[in-house]
Formats: sequence, C-alpha cells, structure tokens
Amino acid sequence: MTVPSHVAVVGGGRMGAGIAHAFILAGSHVTVVEQNDAAALVAHERIATLLARTAERAAQQATEHAAEHAPQHHPRHDAAPHVPADGSVAAGFASNAADGSGTTTVATKAGEGFETSADMHALAGAQLVIEAVPESRALKAVALARVNEVVARTAVIATNTSSISIDDLAGAIDNPQRFVGMHFFNPVPSSSLVEIVRGAHTAPDVIARAQTWVDDLGKTAITVANAPGFASSRLGVALALEAMRMLDEGVASAADIDTAMQLGYRHPTGPLRTTDIVGLDVRLDIAEELHRAYGERFAPPEILRRLVAEGHLGRKTGRGFYEWSTE
Repeated sequence: MTVPSHVAVVGGGRMGAGIAHAFILAGSHVTVVEQNDAAALVAHERIATLLARTAERAAQQATEHAAEHAPQHHPRHDAAPHVPADGSVAAGFASNAADGSGTTTVATKAGEGFETSADMHALAGAQLVIEAVPESRALKAVALARVNEVVARTAVIATNTSSISIDDLAGAIDNPQRFVGMHFFNPVPSSSLVEIVRGAHTAPDVIARAQTWVDDLGKTAITVANAPGFASSRLGVALALEAMRMLDEGVASAADIDTAMQLGYRHPTGPLRTTDIVGLDVRLDIAEELHRAYGERFAPPEILRRLVAEGHLGRKTGRGFYEWSTE
C-alpha cells in the first residue's frame, strides 16, 4: 500500500465523503472533520452509505460471476430442477460476497477504518490532509489555516478546489512546498479523473506522491499548472455557460442541447445535465471566479443566477435544468 496510512478530509459533504470513500477502499484510515457534531454525523452516514453501495455492487457481481461460471447441467426435459428448500445456494453466494476476497471485503473491513469528528485536532496525525469545504475563498482560507496549525510539518496538505488559485490559498500554509491541488470530480465514486494542480512553490516530490496516490485509488491523474479554472473547469464551464445561453435564447430544449453534445461529440453527459449533477450553485461560484479572471466570456448567464436564487440547484434539490427524483 502506497496511499498514506492516515488520510484526513476537511469537509464531509458529497465531495468530501466521496474522497474519503476512495481512500478507505484503497486501504487508508480516514478521518473526516466537520464544523459541528451534527454535520459530522451526517458525514458519517454519507460515507457509510457509499461503502454499503460498494458492498452491494460487489455482492451482485459475485453472484453474477458465480452464475456465469457454474457447471452447466442438462436435466431430462421431464425432470424438474432441484432447488434447495432452505435457499442454501443463495445463502452461499451471500456468504461469499460478505466474507470472501475482493472489493466487498475491502469495503466491509474499510467501513471500520474511518471516523468523523468536529474536532480539528483529530486530523493531527494524518500524512495527507485534503480540504474539501465549499468553493469559497474565505471558507477555504480559514479551513487551511486551521489545518496548518495542527498537522505535522511533514504532512502534505491538498485542496480540492475546482477553480481558485492555489497560490492564493497557499498563503494560509507555513511551508507552501507541501501544498498541492487535488481536484476530484463529482460524483467521486464513478469519476476516474483527478486533476493535480502544481502551485508556484509546490515541491516536485509532492507532485510525484500525489500522482502515485491517485494511481493507487484506481483513478487517472492529469497535472496542470496553476491558473483560474485549471484545465477541466475552464473548459467545462465555458461549454456549460454557452449551453445555458442557448437555452435562455430558445435555441433548443435542455435535453436537445445535451443530446447534441452526447451524440454529435460523444460526450458521456451533456453540459446542462452535468451542471445539475455538479450543482448550479457550485457552477455559479466557479463561473464568478473565472469571470473575475478572464472577463465577460465567463459572465454567468441570468438563467443560472435566477435558478440559484430560487433554490433550484440541480439534482440535490430535485430541480435544476431538469426535474429529478428526490427519493
């Protein structure tokens, strides 16, 4: 195992929980720190739910694998197949999924390998701390300053920002050589990309370690220089904002705009549906950051501001550019 034995995540929202889940499955003990006890409990439930879903998927895959490789019997057409009355066949599959080797076992054991807390000192022994609070300069600066106060000077400190200059955020860190951007994508469990951001002072060995950790998570790392929006958000938000303008102008429906990109350009998800998944409030924060850096081409469209003001933030609230089930 090359991932750190103890990883801490500051912020247990959807992104923070997803990052924690990834490191738990890779074998790290993970501490998630939240702002209060109630938020820490919610974070614990989020992570436990992600682990349970991983175990369920692995159990299903184990059952399907066993069925595919089971000996093929050819009974006489007039003979009924024998099914144990006690359900022992199904019970055996369930037992293998829960107790055998593979991803499920990792998830089951790893479920005991995390904790959530409202005490920042709980992350003191971590070798890697990832800040994953909301996309706000002020919030991130405060969180990073508190992390800097309690962790060892040898610990790597990372930010999950998707758009904010990490050189600006590095002002909260005593030795910015150990500070790096590690931008995970939402939803973390199903996204295979992590964007590693190199700051002006980030040490080369910290970049190399971050790349190795991403590999060990089973994800792909790209490394970019520090610039507003980096590579992914700058491109992704540019496309999303233009799609919003087209929708507001009545060029096409949200579904047809997305289908144009999916079928015409082989994008797995269209820009408006992606915005709903990411969160319209998050997209607005990133657009504001890029607007300040690059000018009017990143000005947030009125439709985005209006939907956010009305509380329609996408999938997490049940409505954005699409209607979503809240079940």
